[in-house]
Amino acid sequence: MSFLKHPSALYIGGEWVPVAETEAVINPADESLLMNAPVGNAATIGDAIGAAREAFDKGPWPRMAQRERQAVLTAFLDAIDRRHDEIIRLIVAEAGSTQMLAAFLQYGIPMQHARHMVEISARPAVTPLAVETTPAADGTLTLGAGVLSREPVGVVSCITPYNFPFFLNIGKIVPAMAVGCTVVLKPSPYTPIQALILGEIADEVGLPKGVLNIVTGDIEASKLLTSDKRIDLISFTGSDKVGGMIQAQAAPNLIRCVMELGGKSALIVRDDADIQQAAMAGMGGFTVHAGQGCALLTRHLVHNSVKAQYVETLKAMLAHVKIGNPIDPSVNFGPLIRDVARTRSENYVEIARSQGATLVSGGKRPEGLDKGFYFEPTLFTDVQNSHRIAQEEVFGPIGAVIGYDTDEEAIAIANDSDFGLSGGIYSGNVGHAYEMALQLRTGGVAINGGSGRMSSHAPFGGIKRSGYGREYGEDGLNEFTYIKTIGFHAA
Repeated sequence: MSFLKHPSALYIGGEWVPVAETEAVINPADESLLMNAPVGNAATIGDAIGAAREAFDKGPWPRMAQRERQAVLTAFLDAIDRRHDEIIRLIVAEAGSTQMLAAFLQYGIPMQHARHMVEISARPAVTPLAVETTPAADGTLTLGAGVLSREPVGVVSCITPYNFPFFLNIGKIVPAMAVGCTVVLKPSPYTPIQALILGEIADEVGLPKGVLNIVTGDIEASKLLTSDKRIDLISFTGSDKVGGMIQAQAAPNLIRCVMELGGKSALIVRDDADIQQAAMAGMGGFTVHAGQGCALLTRHLVHNSVKAQYVETLKAMLAHVKIGNPIDPSVNFGPLIRDVARTRSENYVEIARSQGATLVSGGKRPEGLDKGFYFEPTLFTDVQNSHRIAQEEVFGPIGAVIGYDTDEEAIAIANDSDFGLSGGIYSGNVGHAYEMALQLRTGGVAINGGSGRMSSHAPFGGIKRSGYGREYGEDGLNEFTYIKTIGFHAA
């Protein structure tokens, strides 16, 4: 079975380049073979970088009028939408996403963001500075002025993970291309199809050669994408450990980096919170996509006066989670990506028990699902913030409940983390929750569920080991540019 018209080739310089090596891509829900995907090497990755460099230095893309680039990218997004049903099926099969998650968050939200990025890329590239007068030697005043020119940074290396592959592929390449950059996209070896299919669509709409290149390869070959001096910017989403390695590889050539890394985000539930709503949010905090999300709220800091009620409410909710193959639209909890991820979750269950946490629900492989990498949604209470289950990113379906007595204690616990990506507060006192949110050391906080959607206007990113730089919104667009200052005498 193949989802691609060119199943043995990589997309380099506007051409489909055959490669000899392949690697099995399997469905995590039933372990069936989806296809044998092409695997590049240092030579093919080097060629892709060269094609992107040539397209940026000599090609038409960065020199086009912005309205022309917008027209091409709008056609690109329209062509993606024409393959909506096919891509949704691919997201479910390759990433193990549930049907609802695939349609809404894995596809709908990134396409919304992408169209917004194309729209706001029409902003003026050149903006004026203040006009100033300066005394001259003859006693007169000279009149000076200047402009800021915001220009594409150049060749961008986009490296994406397996959990939300379509989301992140689109979220990186579209804003980069919208401002005139050229791109080399490298997906996870677990989910290459959702990247390679974008090459077919680039062909369909006539994207200039070399503007978008899509490659795969092993860790050693992929180091070119993080160290080659022809790269101007690295946009990476993944673990903090790999992010640190990429930063070190980029350092000798001082390559700019945008890092969206891991998280261990806190959900604070105050004593005046709506417990039903808070528990629903808490359940999503470790069950969405089987816990495979960097911004998920996996630490639940619950006021001790309502902690028992919260835990019982959440336990009751977890009993209604339907685990299974996400090809079934009634399933709301699918598999982990591979057995190594499931084994990691199992190991953290044992670690949590050994450190004194109390298992409330889950903690094992579900019965009756012999194929696929399933693990029950797992909840612990009586967790201390010093426990490994509270400090380390599991990237699996495990939530940890930690009790607290005062708002100050909750803030201190939330901030006592190496990570700082997202956060949440549930409270009947919204103004006080806002004041608490201002004290949290994290890239974003949602009060009582937030605005209800992931806004295309809002920048996303973290601090500390959750990375730096921002994606989405105007701040995200700016990451793919640099500012040139031009001054001149007006008179």
